[in-house]
Amino acid sequence: MKPRRPILVATAATAVVAASALLYSKARRAPLPVVPHVNLKRYMGVWYEIARLPARFEKNCEHVTASYRLRPDGKVDVFNTCHKDDVNGPVDTAKGVARVVDSETNAKLKVQFFWPFEGDYWILELDPDYRFAVVGEPGRKYLWVLSRTPQLERSIRDRLIAKARELGFPVENLIYTGQPVGEEA
Repeated sequence: MKPRRPILVATAATAVVAASALLYSKARRAPLPVVPHVNLKRYMGVWYEIARLPARFEKNCEHVTASYRLRPDGKVDVFNTCHKDDVNGPVDTAKGVARVVDSETNAKLKVQFFWPFEGDYWILELDPDYRFAVVGEPGRKYLWVLSRTPQLERSIRDRLIAKARELGFPVENLIYTGQPVGEEA
């Protein structure tokens, strides 16, 4: 019978090196900048998802929208809609609440769909006229390109994706969200 100790030691050493490399790469990543200021009243309303990084909670989603409504207490009601498998597929919805965690910029929010879990919602890019936005989180696992209309001009979309790439998001994994053609916002 062969001793297994060298295999276990080698496996453990490999795991330690991999974990160290991951921690080192995350530590070297620059902090994620947000926009200087968000007028929450202007940000409210319906946004169409143009592209996203894969997320378990958006599996097979097309015709995705997010609707935001400012509450009297300063929090934001969130209503997300997904059509499963097709732009005209069955509707799946999620309701949540967001709260601003950086009142200096209003660009960092925490969103909660299921208590007690919250997720980061950081506004990384925002059109001066609030026509499109890029939203992500500091771990760079989630990213959304949003627009006030179902389609976004290709040159604008490409510029926003280039910005996300510069910020360290794995944009090669983006999913481009199908939206109805000809639908008005």
